[in-house]
Amino acid sequence: MTSAAAVAEVPERGYWVRGVVQDVAPSGVDDLAPGYLDPALLPVDLLADASRRALAEYGPAALSYGENQGALRLRALLAERAAGEPTPSGPEHVMLTAGTSQGLHLIATTLARPGDVVLLDEVSYDLAQRLFTDCGLRLRRVASDEGGTSVPALDEAARAVHAEGRRVAFLYATPTFHNPTGSTFSRTRREELLSVAARHGVLVVEDDAYAELMLDPGEPVPSMAGLAGYKGVLRLRTFAKTLAPGLRLGWLTGEPGLVGRLAAHGLVQSGGALNHTMSMVVARLLEDGDYDRHLPILRAGLRERRAALLKGLASETTDGWTATPSHGGFFLWLKSDVGLLEEQLLGKAIESKMRIAAGSRFGHSGGTAVRLSYSFNPPGLLERAGRRLAACLHDPARHHEGKGSC
Repeated sequence: MTSAAAVAEVPERGYWVRGVVQDVAPSGVDDLAPGYLDPALLPVDLLADASRRALAEYGPAALSYGENQGALRLRALLAERAAGEPTPSGPEHVMLTAGTSQGLHLIATTLARPGDVVLLDEVSYDLAQRLFTDCGLRLRRVASDEGGTSVPALDEAARAVHAEGRRVAFLYATPTFHNPTGSTFSRTRREELLSVAARHGVLVVEDDAYAELMLDPGEPVPSMAGLAGYKGVLRLRTFAKTLAPGLRLGWLTGEPGLVGRLAAHGLVQSGGALNHTMSMVVARLLEDGDYDRHLPILRAGLRERRAALLKGLASETTDGWTATPSHGGFFLWLKSDVGLLEEQLLGKAIESKMRIAAGSRFGHSGGTAVRLSYSFNPPGLLERAGRRLAACLHDPARHHEGKGSC
């Protein structure tokens, strides 16, 4: 049982206590580091109601081992949701996973072998990198430009790996609301990267965790998987960012033959569907329209939080620092080529009772950079934290004299 003392550590979070959730910042610390949803945005009642309906409909079958590739009903619904993609897909293209992390692990251990090389951006999702190296894979960083992964650099990296006598396991790409930078690759850039990958026989693993969290007007860019007709691309999706991470439910889409290889893994053969019970619950949400009614509410909440953080950051002049325009997802990428050293900035943040994610966690940023999450906190706290951080970045000497460091 959680003690009263543990609950009191984070009074503003209620149930958000050590021993229950993965990470809890000390009381009074504004935490801009984690890629979590604000507890106020997690649809507790919606999921409780859907759970009751799913158990009433499926009874004990919802609590049994599920079909290896995942419940056909949910796979069909997920395939239908991709109807706007350039290439249609069916349930045979879809496999349910226990979230993106488990999907990446399944790919890294089924389609690659220790010593193989993963090609990825200069800065990339840090925990995916950790997962790959834990599986014995080597990382080879590929230069980026303002449009995303550099096409010539990818071609050069693939050639170099082959020249060394090594095998490329896959290209790990996050082209939509990139983690950590928030950027989105154009359709042309995606097609060019796909062409290079196909020429070298390199599988593309497209991490598309934030695809349904577009916060600004505009047309979504087609996925790399859809553009490729699902040939040579595995697209990973998740409900962790749109419903709740504790569901441990996601899915991957790809060529049926490749998906079948993953579904034949001993882990799946032993236990069946990787999260059968929750997949039946989410199927009810999709079928009844509750999921699509929830998404606009979530997007509005994220939009409000992003605006609050940006407002706070704009409270001081921070010459030399730029925030990458993020049109969706959870993050802002704040970067400077001339400002504070990373350790100095992190030290200032700690002194100001803030947690921020160091850019070096994600790779080689070519300057000082930090990832700021606007998803986890209420708007008032985000504006306050943005003001604190802006004060850390503001340098009157640089502003008034045109020199010095921020």
